[in-house]
Amino acid sequence: MSASAAACVLSLSVPKFPAIWRTAGHVSNLTVILMVMYTRVLELPSRSFFLFGPRGTGKTTWLRTKLADAKWFDLVRDREVFRLQRDPDLFRHEVEALKPGSWVVLDEIQRAPGLLGDVQDLVARRGNAYRFALTGSSARKLRRGDVNLLPGRLVNRHFFPLTFPELGDDFDLEAALAYGTLPSVIGEEDAEGRIEMLTAYVENYLAQEIRAEALVKRLDSFSRFLDVAALANGQVTNTSSLARDAAVARPTVQGYFEILVDTLIASPLPAWRPRAKVKEIQHPKFYFFDPGVVRALSGRLHDPVADSERGHLLETYVLHELRAFLSYHSSEGKLCYWRTPSGSEIDFVWERGTRSVGIELKASSHWRREFALPLRERLADGSLKKGFGVYLGPSPLKADSLHVLPLQEFLQRLWRGEILG
Repeated sequence: MSASAAACVLSLSVPKFPAIWRTAGHVSNLTVILMVMYTRVLELPSRSFFLFGPRGTGKTTWLRTKLADAKWFDLVRDREVFRLQRDPDLFRHEVEALKPGSWVVLDEIQRAPGLLGDVQDLVARRGNAYRFALTGSSARKLRRGDVNLLPGRLVNRHFFPLTFPELGDDFDLEAALAYGTLPSVIGEEDAEGRIEMLTAYVENYLAQEIRAEALVKRLDSFSRFLDVAALANGQVTNTSSLARDAAVARPTVQGYFEILVDTLIASPLPAWRPRAKVKEIQHPKFYFFDPGVVRALSGRLHDPVADSERGHLLETYVLHELRAFLSYHSSEGKLCYWRTPSGSEIDFVWERGTRSVGIELKASSHWRREFALPLRERLADGSLKKGFGVYLGPSPLKADSLHVLPLQEFLQRLWRGEILG
């Protein structure tokens, strides 16, 4: 905004955050900015906690709002890390100078995992005198930093890109499939801005940050692997094939997958193995955490979503919603997929105790009965208790024992607690 221009700031009166600023246009010499506010679903725990999530999902922004008066250690900044490393007692002294009941935030704790020992000591000696919020986007360095020294002391919470209820009326399926729902990407007004943000995310984080943590020895090999892994998003993992396509050794590919999991960029979806008298695929699938990141890695951001990628992108997005719902509602259970060598498949299976739900997705505006034949068979033999079909058509349908729902109605019912339960 130039110094000579008068600025008119219009604020939408939604009470919570994160706030995303958009330049909405120009009126004469007035620059009009809309502040769009999204309410995050996660509630602040009353006790000390870890907050895990990929970089860029909004962890810091959320904590800045929820804990505005907290003592803040911004470990993303090298200067802050060096300051604390120069004097090993400084962190403890600064915390103990606070009033009892104060919150202390350590943002991106994997950048200084040695501080976990100080947190443990303070909790052990002072009990609940201080409450700690520790964010992290990499589990690898935390494991090296003895994170297991804190069992029962800190609870775990997870953060995700923006979800269906958080977006509200701004939900746009085509935009979600093409560009994902990272807050910084959603905050861009046009496609070009979203492409630039996703490109920067991939180049600056997935390359430089991972290299800065010394997680890979050769960045060129890892970059080739990312390209191939993005094209295989949502498919049964074949490490031998991926190794051949990326021109790296098979053990190297396995190590690279561990890096993606440790940095929360991707996660495995295990195979479901019910007591059915059929042979089943046992290898996991891997999904990246956001459709936009997948398309950025595969170099497809400038192109419309192709039919060949739409199905896997839809799975990636719905899996994001399922995982976020289960995490934000502290729901237990396990998410899987089911598939036989002949190609019979159920996209998602959720199982908890005696409860089990199957979900079949189709990126089609028309539902055909054969879409859910494997799902109906598992319902008939009792392996599954409930089943849902999800498609892009306008109307809910009832097909035998199966409820078929339009995507948005499915997401509404999911977040009302009517799907997984």
